[in-house]
Amino acid sequence: MGSPFFRFKQFTVWHDRCAMKVGTDGVLLGAWCPLPISHREASNSPQGVPYPRILDIGTGSGLIALMLAQRLSSRDERFTILGIDIDHDAVAQSQINFQQSPWSDYLTSQACRLQDMPTEHAFDLIVSNPPYFQDSLKNPNAQRATARHTDTLSYAELIQHAARLLTNCGILALVLPIEAEHEILALAAEHRLFPTHITHIHSKPSKPAKRILIAFSPMSDTPYPIPHTMHIESADSPRSQEYQELTKDFYL
Repeated sequence: MGSPFFRFKQFTVWHDRCAMKVGTDGVLLGAWCPLPISHREASNSPQGVPYPRILDIGTGSGLIALMLAQRLSSRDERFTILGIDIDHDAVAQSQINFQQSPWSDYLTSQACRLQDMPTEHAFDLIVSNPPYFQDSLKNPNAQRATARHTDTLSYAELIQHAARLLTNCGILALVLPIEAEHEILALAAEHRLFPTHITHIHSKPSKPAKRILIAFSPMSDTPYPIPHTMHIESADSPRSQEYQELTKDFYL
């Protein structure tokens, strides 16, 4: 049985009550995700909202939210991050992890479906490591099956509701199986979300891509991004130099 917690440089994530444990997908998204423009620097920031607002869909243990809080805290400005999840145990655990972190004033979580989020809550950044198994045999553990399968949040619903909750210059960032790339791009186009960053993730140089990191924005004047390739491992190390550089502020 694995450890009930995972220790990073500036925070610890307890994940014994969560279906999905701390893993590479979440770490990748938390470290890679483009950050929203500082409201102090943006002339088009939402009126009445003096700081960036972030939504973490399917927050689980709160890993990605905590990583974003660490990155945003270096800008010396206020921010808020809301994590939502339909798993009440995960919400309870993320609340504990948030409270024990250095950024407890900026982090909250609640049990909520994305589909039920009111439109008046607009976000500058929306992130998600969503359920992604669509047709495979379900895990007999109901909690883990809910976390891993798209029954509770399809790709179409994810894109539809993220699009309505983004500010005009907001960012949607996702980590997905590589097989979902064309479907996600098509769905995003339907809702006028345009790709800004694309990274294909390979476990090893000799292996095909397994994951895609992809970011979208409602702003249509961004040139179509040239996909980047990243390897988690190198020929002689379990962590490639590029992966180490990306995650150096987090891993012990």
